Amino acid sequence: MLIITGATGRLGALIVSRLLERVPADRIGVSVRDVRKAAGLAERGVRVRAGDFTEPGSLRHAFEGAERVLVVSAAIRGGGASTANRAAIDAAREAGAHHILYTSHQAASPTSLFPPQLVHAATEEHLERQGIPYTALRNGFYASTFDSYIGAALETGTLAVPQDGPVSWTAHEDLADVAAVALTEEGALEGITPPLTAPHTLDFADVAGILSRITGRTISRAVMDDDEWTSAAVAGGMPRPAAEFALTMFAASRKGEFDVTDPTLEATIGRPAKTVHEVLEAVARSR
Repeated sequence: MLIITGATGRLGALIVSRLLERVPADRIGVSVRDVRKAAGLAERGVRVRAGDFTEPGSLRHAFEGAERVLVVSAAIRGGGASTANRAAIDAAREAGAHHILYTSHQAASPTSLFPPQLVHAATEEHLERQGIPYTALRNGFYASTFDSYIGAALETGTLAVPQDGPVSWTAHEDLADVAAVALTEEGALEGITPPLTAPHTLDFADVAGILSRITGRTISRAVMDDDEWTSAAVAGGMPRPAAEFALTMFAASRKGEFDVTDPTLEATIGRPAKTVHEVLEAVARSR
């Protein structure tokens, strides 16, 4: 059985959808914190069981009969994320999984300025120590991040964010396709993968230009001082810890941590990756 955690989240749900196009529903199991949110999957024949990384005992039942387990990284900030990811990996091994997969990040590193990369690096190290086949899917930076910044730009005509650097923005849909291939095709992707990215890197000045072309009006890029932006974000209702966390993404991009592309994603899914233009068009239409 193929087990996917976080199957009601944005990425996990897409992965399960892609898997249902490849294998019978009764070969798929999901581990979710709230089984009510996965009722639709249960109706389609997917095995739905409750499992919580922070309650490792619950994973024993959720992972029962696992051949392969995909651990979607815990959506927890701080040290708790590493603990949770390790617990899920340990539970997969103890359940007898022959192969463990994990959604890592293109810039996983113990020296990154962006805290999630430290978590991914530590989780990859733990995964390597298990002594069984594994795959660390080094996903490109999620293009869905634009959702947090584009709304204000469309309203005001100004994309005002801190100084940044190029990022290989990558769509969830493409990453879900890669994960489905890795789960179902023997030997398709093993070990720590190359960066799974779209083929181009863009900064927020490029994003402003694309938005201008999409909307037919000028969207200007304004560079804000880090402290000024943080204060403005907090004044606008963002909790200070969240604003300070977001700022680390800009700091890491300035350092060039996300200025990387690789052809592996497109080669794996057999088609071109979604462009930033396509992603931003969808965001603009939803506003």
